[in-house]
Amino acid sequence: MTALTLADILDARRRIADVATLDTPLPPSPFLSRIAGDDVLLKLEIGQATGAFKLRGAANAVLNLPEGTKGVTCCSTGNHGRAVAYAARARGLRAVICMSNLVPETKVAGIRALGAEARIVGRSQDEAQVESLRLAKEEGFYEISPFDDLHVIAGQGTIGLELLDRRPDLATVLIPLSGGGLAGGIACALKTIKPSIRVIGITMEHGAAMHASMAAGKPVAVTEIASLADSLGGGIGAENRYSFELCRRFLDDVVLVSEEEIYRAMQVHYHEDRLVCEGASAVGAAALISGRLDVQPGPIATLITGRNVDMKVFTDIISGRDVHLGDTTLKGHHHAA
Repeated sequence: MTALTLADILDARRRIADVATLDTPLPPSPFLSRIAGDDVLLKLEIGQATGAFKLRGAANAVLNLPEGTKGVTCCSTGNHGRAVAYAARARGLRAVICMSNLVPETKVAGIRALGAEARIVGRSQDEAQVESLRLAKEEGFYEISPFDDLHVIAGQGTIGLELLDRRPDLATVLIPLSGGGLAGGIACALKTIKPSIRVIGITMEHGAAMHASMAAGKPVAVTEIASLADSLGGGIGAENRYSFELCRRFLDDVVLVSEEEIYRAMQVHYHEDRLVCEGASAVGAAALISGRLDVQPGPIATLITGRNVDMKVFTDIISGRDVHLGDTTLKGHHHAA
């Protein structure tokens, strides 16, 4: 594969049907619909077995492995690592997930519970990444990138097919934007099938690598800052091969939201939609509530990408308490319908 096509995404949907949950629910949000003045629909990827959309891409990558692959590896403390472990187990393959000594034991245990080896290396994720690359180079493992692998991107793109299958009248889709695998894959599917649809990437105000890279016209590094949308952090890679160009080609806009807006949106999803979701899942709602979105008339869909949230932080947010992010404190406030 040298460039992503709709045929690749259709093929991914056929391949992953036995591993990932397809056609996840798309219920309306009455509260957000009132704010938007149009139907707002929630694509519930929290229904995947691993709690997040990442299983689609990981499953497609595992099912397209080159002949003779000894196993799979990646460097991830979160949803991608869980997805790779689950998809590898479903195919009877060995998986080694590389993590640093700083990763909390609960996350390590979660990876091991899915049948993977958790390999603890060094004091940073950069050091863990070196071990993952070594396994790929020296021991015959296949490293599965969380976002810059065409099979991964095609797997995530299957969400776009489902959105238009269910609601061909969709006018706007809001997609959490991180490394661009999710946004690039879905936007490719949506724009190829329905060029008039508006596709908007949503990310946090500070430390958003893809937004900074698109503004610079090339991949750039950013300083990571603690965020409620922590799974949107990280770089896109200086040698980014696919996701940067896909986002640049297919996204109509990128909108930034503040930590206070993400906090409020997590409250809305809990109190109004009865959802437990990560900060990254709430950025679409945050953008809608902020009023700075340029949407066209017609139904809007936003992705609820994952539910693997730190429950202590989540409990503080829904209870209206202060939340500490690095050196800053988000002042608590209670949700009012």
